[in-house]
Amino acid sequence: MAEVELPKPGELREHAEHAFSRRVALTTAIYAVVLAIASLGGNNAMKEMLLAQQQSSDQWAFYQAKVIREHQYRAQKLLLEAQLAEPSPLRGAERAKFEALASKFAEEEKRYNAEKKDIEKEAKTLEAERDRHRNRDPYFDFAEVFLQIAIVTASVSILSTSRPMFWFSLGLAVLGALLTANGFLQLFALPFLHHGAAH
Repeated sequence: MAEVELPKPGELREHAEHAFSRRVALTTAIYAVVLAIASLGGNNAMKEMLLAQQQSSDQWAFYQAKVIREHQYRAQKLLLEAQLAEPSPLRGAERAKFEALASKFAEEEKRYNAEKKDIEKEAKTLEAERDRHRNRDPYFDFAEVFLQIAIVTASVSILSTSRPMFWFSLGLAVLGALLTANGFLQLFALPFLHHGAAH
């Protein structure tokens, strides 16, 4: 009868440790991919926030210019109306010219008022967009932290062949992945991440 050579316990342990190390290394590579996605999402959220802030500031400056022009036309219109209301030597064609001018100023005042409202609406839309991107950013920041710690603890688990350390790293990575997904999708809001964002 042929002799069956059983593997030595040391070899079995070494093989198990090698397989464990390979699995953890592969998992760590996945952590790194998710970390890169979180980092990209955070950078984009910050860029979009700054762009929307700049655009809303431009719109508010434009709005202010329209308000000034509207007030100028209103003041000129009121001045002409006051002059026309007083007894004056203005008659016929000359009076008609002043009335036409007052009417033109009234139309310009209305036009600037309407344009101002459109600009205000656009500025508020841009502010809402800025706030949305600002609210997304902390999720990516925290995701990056959790994923970086997950990578470190996974590396420690390889060196120490510690399964509990690996499971701990996996828990951190899952948390990081959830926060990354939420940064993109905004499925839930964590109040403590937004308290500084309120006006």
